[in-house]
Amino acid sequence: MEEIREFLGQVDLFERLPESQIDAMSAIAKPLHYEKGEPIFFEGDRCLGFFLVQSGRVKVYKTSPDGKEQILHWFERGDRFAEVPAFDGGCYPASAAALEQTSVILIPSQALLALVEQYPSLAFNLLAGLSRNLRRFANLIDTLSLKDVSSRLAGYLLELSDRQNANPVELDLAKGQLAAFLGTIPETLSRTFAKLTQAQLIEVEARQVKIRDCEGLRRLAAGDSGVSGISG
Repeated sequence: MEEIREFLGQVDLFERLPESQIDAMSAIAKPLHYEKGEPIFFEGDRCLGFFLVQSGRVKVYKTSPDGKEQILHWFERGDRFAEVPAFDGGCYPASAAALEQTSVILIPSQALLALVEQYPSLAFNLLAGLSRNLRRFANLIDTLSLKDVSSRLAGYLLELSDRQNANPVELDLAKGQLAAFLGTIPETLSRTFAKLTQAQLIEVEARQVKIRDCEGLRRLAAGDSGVSGISG
């Protein structure tokens, strides 16, 4: 109980809340543990609540009728997901699974709604988080619909470099998972890595990628497919 309370107090969603509200949230929190690849929920399942990642990583994804997977986003320690169905009472609009051994905290819907009625300030914190997620998914739609795979990969590598504050960067997704996130297939992803390498934008060694031409990569990420002769 104390470990959960300490964790919740560090999450940006709750860090500015009074101690009494964090105590109330801790009282309804349910810790859950998943092995690598284990599903957390499937699209269409009845919503039990929303989740906070305590350790490990979670992918949220959609699957087409022919079995093709599109990763919408992945979440790490301190991140939360599935807030919308927790509030609107609908089913989960996508599926979620553990990318590695993962611990999450479930905040049950009914108990959460009761707390929001009691503590309106909590609703403002949740609304801010929902707004950030909406902006993220709007950017994802823009990327998948308007940019080619080269531009998507360039944007991912730049974002990864910012997140890791490093160059070279360590790829944090397996090849198949990264392809699913970028809306392509592993074979096309491999060819795209080769194109960026031949254009001297990056160097690849195993799971490490060194950005050689940051400005060129930024232009490519912005949609300029003519960078160093890259197309497609």
